[in-house]
This record gives sequence, structure tokens and C-alpha cells, in this order.
Amino acid sequence: MPGDSQLRTYRNERDYPFCPGCGHSLVLNHLNTALVKLGVDPHRIALVTDIGCQGLADQYFVANAFHGLHGRSLAYATGIKLVDPDLKVFVLIGDGGTGIGGAHLLNAARRNVGMTVLVMNNFNFGMTGGEHSVTTPPGGVTVTTRKGNLERPLDICATVAVNGAGYVWRGTAFDRELPDVIVEASNSESFALLDIWELCTAYYVPNNDFSRKSLLEMRERLGMPVGLLHREDRPEYARAVREANALLLGKPALPANPLPALFTSPLKEEFRFVVAGSAGGKVRSAARVLGEAAILSGLFAAQQDDYPVTVQTGHSISELIFSPNLIHFTGVTRPDALVLATEEGRKASARYLKALTAESWLFTTPEFANMDTPARKVVVDLDAMGIKGGRKNLAWLLSVYALNQLGIISAEACEEAARRGQRAEVAEEMIAGLRRVVGGEKAACA
Repeated sequence: MPGDSQLRTYRNERDYPFCPGCGHSLVLNHLNTALVKLGVDPHRIALVTDIGCQGLADQYFVANAFHGLHGRSLAYATGIKLVDPDLKVFVLIGDGGTGIGGAHLLNAARRNVGMTVLVMNNFNFGMTGGEHSVTTPPGGVTVTTRKGNLERPLDICATVAVNGAGYVWRGTAFDRELPDVIVEASNSESFALLDIWELCTAYYVPNNDFSRKSLLEMRERLGMPVGLLHREDRPEYARAVREANALLLGKPALPANPLPALFTSPLKEEFRFVVAGSAGGKVRSAARVLGEAAILSGLFAAQQDDYPVTVQTGHSISELIFSPNLIHFTGVTRPDALVLATEEGRKASARYLKALTAESWLFTTPEFANMDTPARKVVVDLDAMGIKGGRKNLAWLLSVYALNQLGIISAEACEEAARRGQRAEVAEEMIAGLRRVVGGEKAACA
């Protein structure tokens, strides 16, 4: 395909690497003719290839190209089209990749994503040794169906048609009108699929005494018609998405809501703070408010959470990092301070507890007063402070007490963060508890 001289530098000028008689060569020649007929700037064409013999094709075209994982070419092509709806996107995929990426096939069809899919269908996995695929016909002999295939073949065309594809065609690599079909399919500006039957001369042909004539006979036997099988006009998905969100283009997905530095912190270096409690104990929400309080204090903050997929059962752990400088790594291996609120948190905190040193701090409840640790241990007795119902907000109360005692984040910053980030009734409950625990005296260092 003619095009920009800079792009031409990357074109492989050698012969195709396919086996003698392989149908891929015919399909690529047809595609080249079609691209010339389209006359589109090569910069505005994207070829997406799948794993398989056809995946060697993109190097022979002067166009943008992307080669990805097996069965995922349709997903990649969808992403490319969404980024630039005006691109002409072509997907080269085999019957093997079509089967592996079946979910992508269905979703691209039902969304009507504007791409032209050339299924180079030779009824087996040609690159990996001739295994049977989703289109291997009944009785087909492959290395994995030595006695003949027992499975019903997938009718790719019927599958995408019933799911809303805009243009569906079936034929063979020998059809001389294929370039014109490719052009028409591309100009349909819809999800267009061409199921192109061809010969794998390395594996399928020798194992099945298969030929060009056999292709024609097989379509009659399977009851799979040829030609243009389905056409419908529906909005092309990538453009429809742009139109539906036209007012949002160029704007952030979420409104900017920067937190101003209203307070100060004496922190001079990175401080790693871990809160360990129970699922349902508001550990993560407490950590988020603390992180926002740090930002309000002029610090950088990072939060990383660990919790099970279940709800209200098991542990909940939040790792927080506060720093006067940018934070480049969010993991915490050794906490400078560990807040241990519940037994579930203790069970999930073995690695943190083991990493504590004499320079570390451990803030916990009377339940763990006798815990053996080299860290400086502070036991906070909420009952002795007269705080009733404190177990519900235990992670929050222990955390604000710890940060206030360490002088890292002020109670005022925590109050402001609670007001900004929580519903009014929740914020007032958190602030009331904060004021009680910060003003309390019943804490003991061990």
C-alpha cells in the first residue's frame, strides 16, 4: 500500500512467511488491494493482529499496527476505536483466536464497535500444531481429534448477526470480489465481520484430504450460506459514546476538589502508619479521613487497603504514609506506628508485628495489654475515659489519639477532614469521639 516515506521504512519487503498454498497470502493480497481502493491516509489506519499465523501480517503494511495476546485483538481494537472514532480499524484474527476471545466477539458485535474483522478461518490452530478449533467441522481430523471431531462448529456469522453486528459476510480466500467486500464492510462504519474460509496446507489439508472444492462442498453440508448475510444500520458505538458525552469532553471525569493546606505539621520525613481492625469497623473510612487531614496539614498522603471479599467479617487493614515530600512507593513493610484495634486485625497483622522495633509505636486496647513486643506500647482504655459505644469507631478513636500524641496531625485537622469528607451526622459522631479521646487521660505506656 503506498504511503508516507517515513512509514514505509518499517515495511517488510520480503515474501510472506506462510506455508506454500496457505490461504493467508491470498487474504493479505485482497486486503492490500482493498486498502488502496479505500485511499485512506495510512496514518488513519490501524491493523490489529491476533496470535496465530495471521499475526505475522502487520509488518507487511504501511499503517499503524498493534499485535497483542491470543483472542484479545477485538478488545484492543475496541480501545483503539474508542480513543479515535475516525480511525479505520481492521482486525486480523484466526478461528482459534475467535474462539478464545468469544466474549470479546459478542460484546464488540452487540455494541456495534466500528471495526472490520477478517476471520482467517482454516478450521484449526495452524501455528501451534493443528489442534481443533471452534470451527472445525464434524468429522474433522486434527491432532486433538484423531478419530474425527464430535463438536458442532461455531457459526461465527450467525453468532455476531444475532448480537447486532452491522455487516456480516461469509466467503473464501479464493473469492475475487473480496477486496470490494472489504471496502464495503469498512465503509459501513459498523461492526463488520468477514468469515473467510481458507486452506491450512500444513495441517488441516493433509489430515483431511481437503481442497478448494471441499470448502464449497462443506458449506452446503453444514448449511452455512455465503455472501452478505446480514446488514443493519445502528449507531456506531465509539461515535455514539462521544456524542452522548460531548459536553464532558476535555473535562475531568470527577470535579476537581483540591484540599487546601489549612494547618501545619512538624513532620520532616516519611512516616508509615498502619491501622489494623475488623471488617465493618470503619477502618478504611477512618484512614481516608486521616489521609485527608494530612493533606490539609500540608503533607502528601497515600493509602493502601487490605480486606477480604466478604462483608462485615474478617480483617480490615489500611496502610497510610504521610510525608512532606512526594511518595513514590505506597507499600509498608515496617510501620513506624501500628494501631491494633481488634483480634481480627491482630491475626492479619503478623508481618507488621514481627517488623516492629524499639523505635516503633504500638497503640492498642487493654485486650492486648500483655502482648510481647519490642515497640513502645500505648494502651488506650476507652471505657476508663467514659467513652460509651466506642467499639463502633474503635479504629478511628485509636488512630486520632495516636497521631495527636505523636504530634504528626492535629486534632483540628482531623475535625476539618471529617467535616469535609463525611455526611454531617457521621462527621459529628467522629468529631465528638475525637474530642473525648484526645482530652482523655486513661492511656498507659508499657
